Amino acid sequence: MQTTRSSNFAAGLRTTALLAGLAGLLVAIGFAIGGASTALVFLFIALAFNLGTYWFSDRIALKMSGAQPMTEEQAPQIYEMVRELTTAAKMPMPRLYVIPQAQANAFATGRNPDNAAVAVTAGITKLLSPNELRGVIAHELAHIRNRDTLTQAVAASIGGAITYLGYMLMWFGGDDDSPLGLVASLLLVLLAPIAATIIQLAISRQREFSADATGAQIAGDPESLASALLRLEQGAKDAPMQVNQATECLYIVKPFSAKGVSGLFSTHPPIEERVKRLRQMRPSL
Repeated sequence: MQTTRSSNFAAGLRTTALLAGLAGLLVAIGFAIGGASTALVFLFIALAFNLGTYWFSDRIALKMSGAQPMTEEQAPQIYEMVRELTTAAKMPMPRLYVIPQAQANAFATGRNPDNAAVAVTAGITKLLSPNELRGVIAHELAHIRNRDTLTQAVAASIGGAITYLGYMLMWFGGDDDSPLGLVASLLLVLLAPIAATIIQLAISRQREFSADATGAQIAGDPESLASALLRLEQGAKDAPMQVNQATECLYIVKPFSAKGVSGLFSTHPPIEERVKRLRQMRPSL
């Protein structure tokens, strides 16, 4: 009970920090564009967006990924697998979705375990064995149990909002009478996507290690998850998936390869390190 409360408190702090960061960034952008009056408008926009993001972040993430509800008739084996794992983990059954993409990947979302969803791509059952798929689903259930999903979905929503705002500034420019003028708007166009990525990084790498460990415990088989991660990484290299860059932090492996400077902002730790840690768990299970 104490562990659950601590996890909930930590997740709440992370989410609050992300939402506060979004509000501060939007106010700063508003001030750069049009001074104090515009900053006040952006503050109200930020408050409204924060409320909407908290309550509807899972729907936003699912919509951005193109996920569709999965029925038990469509995938009885996945439903059976999820029921088995949630029963073992003493968790509520999440809603299940399928993403119509050939690449094998998956993510979880939702503000709490009672309002959670797991989405898998259409290609995941073609690439992974049943045991490997079981390990992947256990990993996603671990994100739900560890209360990562709200923070991840909020980060994805914020990242998308900041990125779109940068594009809007590119089209509409700035007010020449504002404190920073057109130069500020041009800088914001360049920096907004980077700022979105930095906000995502605030919640990213360590939570993947934690979800791997918790998922291995739920499934009782760290090797299956380790093997799945290697297959998923290779599959993503062979067939990169076009997704909104703001949502890539949700997926169990990066849907596309990050090269050069963009690799420095990766929201995922190296697969090699994740596999190494999982395989070190084998004697203890």
